[in-house]
Amino acid sequence: MGQEYYGSEPRKRSPWGVLALVMLTGLALMRNGADVSLGPPQPASAAAPDNHAEATGTRTKRTSVRPLPYAPASRIRLPDIRVSAPIVDVGLDAEGWIEAPSPQDPNLAGWYQNGISPGQRGTSVIVGHVDNAVGPAVFYNLGSMKKGQLIEVKRYDGRAAVFEVYGVEVFSKEEFPGVRVYGDTGRPELRVITCGGGYSKGSGYAGNVVVFASLVATH
Repeated sequence: MGQEYYGSEPRKRSPWGVLALVMLTGLALMRNGADVSLGPPQPASAAAPDNHAEATGTRTKRTSVRPLPYAPASRIRLPDIRVSAPIVDVGLDAEGWIEAPSPQDPNLAGWYQNGISPGQRGTSVIVGHVDNAVGPAVFYNLGSMKKGQLIEVKRYDGRAAVFEVYGVEVFSKEEFPGVRVYGDTGRPELRVITCGGGYSKGSGYAGNVVVFASLVATH
């Protein structure tokens, strides 16, 4: 767990093969959501990433921030949707899915500990439930986030990484674009992921909401 970080021991990056397993299966953070009448907000089409800007590197203001060294994540703040939640380490379950934190605590996020640390060069991944058997959970309003909004991730080394959202999309679990979501862009980036799309009691949520964000500051 993150509390065992001592600061002097660098963390080896996860082999690509482990992430490839997740890419092939997509994510299933919540297989049985609560029966919320209106459902969680879903991303607007205008919130989708500008793929041309990504390909040409025109988001230049993100290139000048120095990446941070490895340190486990401790808390995530998304002020525009009123989220401030502790983070626990999560790995992969027996079926190859990224594990979700316990659904019993609705205000809890999970950091994929075998991947990139928030603020490191590469793409770090934080997940959380959209709801549980009682009602909305930590990332219920994730689909309402907009470009330009900020996400702060605090770390156990006392530092914090601040990311700016540049896209929000919902993807079908059957066609989850793992390489696009998890791939290394050459910059410090963050993906925040929860369930989304249509919901049925038999199969749960049909997709995943993914927030794309890049590092813009550290402190």
